[in-house]
Amino acid sequence: MANLIPLINGKSYDWGSITLNILGVPFSGVTAIEYEEKQEMKNIYGAGNRPVSRGYGAIEVTAKVTLLMEEVENVMLIAPSGNLLNIPEFDISVMYLGTDLLPKKHKLRNVRFMNNSRKSGQGDTSIPVELELIVSHIEWA
Repeated sequence: MANLIPLINGKSYDWGSITLNILGVPFSGVTAIEYEEKQEMKNIYGAGNRPVSRGYGAIEVTAKVTLLMEEVENVMLIAPSGNLLNIPEFDISVMYLGTDLLPKKHKLRNVRFMNNSRKSGQGDTSIPVELELIVSHIEWA
């Protein structure tokens, strides 16, 4: 049996290490953030049955953020006409910080809100609002 040494890599990035800045303001009522870049790639075939090259297409970014309803209502106070969908392009910074971690900062660029909805049911103690985002690109610096 192997003699394993615990915590070889130290602390791991976790939810508690995330700070989110939306419209230049740190938000504490964030319950989830999700973002992804995906590039279209296709094998190109010539003679034989194996690919001879590869073609690369568009890079698609998908993202969404879940905020507590009170945070969404606060953003709507500064939105043109009180509508989230009228807020012009902005950036979202996602910072992973911690005393034992190397700081990491991801920046979602040219973001706009794509929806504004509410969903709640009996027994809910908070109202999370999932907002879909349109993003031009992500800086993974």
